[in-house]
Amino acid sequence: MSTGGNTSHEGRRGRRERESAAVVTVDTRGTVTGWSKGAGSLLGYTAAQAVGRPAARLLASGPAETAAAVAALRRADVWRGTAAVRHRDGGRLELGLVACPLLDADDGTRGYVVTVNAMAQPPDADPLTVEASVAQAPVSMSAVDGQERYIRLNSAACAVLGRAEEELRGRFFSDTIAVGDHDGQNFLEHLRRVNTTGEPLHYESYTSALSSPRVHAWNIHMWPVRDADEQQRGVAVLAFDNSEQYWARQRLLLLKDAGTAIGTTLDVTRTADELARLAVPILGDFGTVDLLDSVMRGEEPTEGPVDSDVRLRRVAHKAADPRITAGAIELGGLETYPESSPPARCLTTGRPALSRLGDHGFARWIGANETRAAMVRDWGVHSLMAIPLRARGITLGVAVFTRAQRTEPFEQDDVVLAEELAGRAAVCIDNARRYTREHTTALALQRSLLTQRMPGQNAVEFASRYLPADSRAGVGGDWFDVIPLSGNRVALVVGDVVGHGIHASAAMGRLRTAVRTLADVDLPPDELLTHLDDLVSHLAEDDDAAVSAAEATGEFGATCLYAVYDPVSRRCAMASAGHLPPAVRLPDGTVELLDIVPGPPLGVGAVPFEVTERELPEGSVLALCTDGLIVGRDRDVDAGLAQLREALATRAGGAPEPDTPAPDTPVPYSPASDSPASDSPEPDSLEALCDRLMSTLLPGRPTDDAALLVTRTRALHSDQVASWELTGDPAQVADARDSASAQLAAWGLAEAAFVTELVVSELVTNAIRYGAEPIRLRLIRDRTLICEVSDGSSTAPHLRRAHAFDEGGRGLLLVAQLTQSWGTRQTASGKTIWAEQVLTPLDF
Repeated sequence: MSTGGNTSHEGRRGRRERESAAVVTVDTRGTVTGWSKGAGSLLGYTAAQAVGRPAARLLASGPAETAAAVAALRRADVWRGTAAVRHRDGGRLELGLVACPLLDADDGTRGYVVTVNAMAQPPDADPLTVEASVAQAPVSMSAVDGQERYIRLNSAACAVLGRAEEELRGRFFSDTIAVGDHDGQNFLEHLRRVNTTGEPLHYESYTSALSSPRVHAWNIHMWPVRDADEQQRGVAVLAFDNSEQYWARQRLLLLKDAGTAIGTTLDVTRTADELARLAVPILGDFGTVDLLDSVMRGEEPTEGPVDSDVRLRRVAHKAADPRITAGAIELGGLETYPESSPPARCLTTGRPALSRLGDHGFARWIGANETRAAMVRDWGVHSLMAIPLRARGITLGVAVFTRAQRTEPFEQDDVVLAEELAGRAAVCIDNARRYTREHTTALALQRSLLTQRMPGQNAVEFASRYLPADSRAGVGGDWFDVIPLSGNRVALVVGDVVGHGIHASAAMGRLRTAVRTLADVDLPPDELLTHLDDLVSHLAEDDDAAVSAAEATGEFGATCLYAVYDPVSRRCAMASAGHLPPAVRLPDGTVELLDIVPGPPLGVGAVPFEVTERELPEGSVLALCTDGLIVGRDRDVDAGLAQLREALATRAGGAPEPDTPAPDTPVPYSPASDSPASDSPEPDSLEALCDRLMSTLLPGRPTDDAALLVTRTRALHSDQVASWELTGDPAQVADARDSASAQLAAWGLAEAAFVTELVVSELVTNAIRYGAEPIRLRLIRDRTLICEVSDGSSTAPHLRRAHAFDEGGRGLLLVAQLTQSWGTRQTASGKTIWAEQVLTPLDF
């Protein structure tokens, strides 16, 4: 790399003067006969070293080029041209030359005078320009001889080594590195390899410059330097500082890793720990993440920066040396940063804070805590940066990184990188915080959508279980319900929405509400499912519903089983929309699947549903469930239903109790009791049966939402029901009133006679006046007193406000005012109007 000469510290004018003073004389045989002081200054040879020697040795060109130049010189009176001249130290100079013949007295040529024509030299061959370019190059360039001694170093190389060229020239390279210097020894090994093999090489090194503590990335080239005879004279070295590009690549790689390493879960603590583990030791030697307590609880923090005296909770920390954490605040502990500390400034301004050991705020903060001061002193902490964790304009906490083992302090590039990592982590932490809040909200929504406390009714005794597939979220798309109907009847419902999670839960809530609304209208099972099918079809067509449900589940669909049990007739009417049939255990122990006609799933449309009726003796146990309880990874529908029948047939004591569930097995939720299933229910209770069915059919974690509703039927006997057939004669009103009054007296409900007579009179009158035969009056005594009047007309009555001079229109208003509730339902032969009265405990 060296061009020779000592002109790197001289000006262009002096160089030009030496060039113009350089004169050489050569005889006709090509031997140097004269040598000026200018030539010696320019090329480094003394007159004694040059005179008498062949002039060709001064040329750096090959033999062919030299012979061509000599031939041209002999043909011309004056020769002008450019030639490559070799400096004494082996360097090469491109010089413009002028050669004139030297004549004797007979005009014969006895030699030549050669001078330097500086004006004739091309700019790119100007020795001053070439040498100055090397000397002033911004990259480190140096050369050593065959014995590994420094020959030349440019200013950049001297700056890297932290020494002047005069101190290093002539010294062995091995004398300039410390014993045990790994990077220096590595450099020496590569240098010797080039000296030995004569082959150039290139390698990269990551080390500190001797004049700077910062780690640099060096791109190093080494190549052999040869003379005109192709003899290796030394090695040239070029070292390019590639640190900026190297650290830029490292930052990009770190950010790439952050995309997959930070935010792997929706857990605030885990995300904070991922940030600390990624940043240490790449960015700092010790890192901490402190968050607001409100973030840990999932609450919404105040927008903008926070006050400096706020207390933060230590969520994560990581050290390159685990011993550093011995003096740190324990995980879960509280940290209060004083107002002047860098983390406090970071929190109050919402901007990063960079500080070093000598800064006043840094020293004051460290000195206020003896444990922290000892850690800084023992480990040599010298640099700190605090980065705010902010997302959506909200400050969530602060990340603090320190350096001790790494000697270079934090710089602005480190702050930019830390901000990128902290920003990504803050978004993930905020998402985790919002998930915590949304999960709590979703769980509350799920609990509110599922049946919590069933309304009072005496038609069936029941128990239930619900277990979502995503037990951590606690939400799913299955549901069940027990809905009291008029006439002391009860509706039993179980349904399953396609998919899992909050979207399925929301869809389930809509369907459950729709079923309850349609049940209040007292529609038969097949008509109710038809209306529900229309609703699902509309929801599937609605864009908003498609976004909220279909995107999450792949489609909007559901199945449903709707059954109505009448304790008076002991008959159960059922219709299925693609749902599994219920299983029943009769009082004699027989277990069977009810043979109902399955309809299509909800949302298919244009296919009618059919009703199946079955008489159920009092004490029959009916089990309704969703397919999550039946179908498993290694079990199809038929096998699951067979296992359900077998489990339902096993009475308490007939088989050993199931083993205690494994610790990771979720406990089924029992909405009826608003608590998990009892650990030790009564052996013959429906609660015990539910536990047995769940543990038998779901021994492990479910793959689908599972819901179970188990009921035991009750019956109203003849002493609780009285009925009379009436004609369309208005005189029947008084007879009906008298019959009802006598029946109440027989039941010991004389106190209810006044209201009952009024209700009977009004309802029978309306049936005779506006209805059609057959007309029937029925009284039912259970938890309440129910009065029903049926007729053959399907026209339903309605309340209206009677004007002052109207003769009618006030009867139903009186009934509504005097009874707890009233309504109408359609029957196969017409309609039934009913009114329900509350009985006092004494009456009941």
